[in-house]
Amino acid sequence: MFEIKKPTSSNKTIRMPDTLIEKLEKLAVQHDISFNQLVIQCCEYAMEHLNKPEDKNNS
Repeated sequence: MFEIKKPTSSNKTIRMPDTLIEKLEKLAVQHDISFNQLVIQCCEYAMEHLNKPEDKNNS
């Protein structure tokens, strides 16, 4: 059966340097996406590519 799913989200206030906000806003406009969606994609990419610390027991 077809089921419509609505992703959950929450509001969170964060502070960023003005220069970073300006760069992100320009990039969002260039790619015709919302500022919010760009920030989400940047965060997801960063987390997926985060260097994981090596296990200290495997030295």
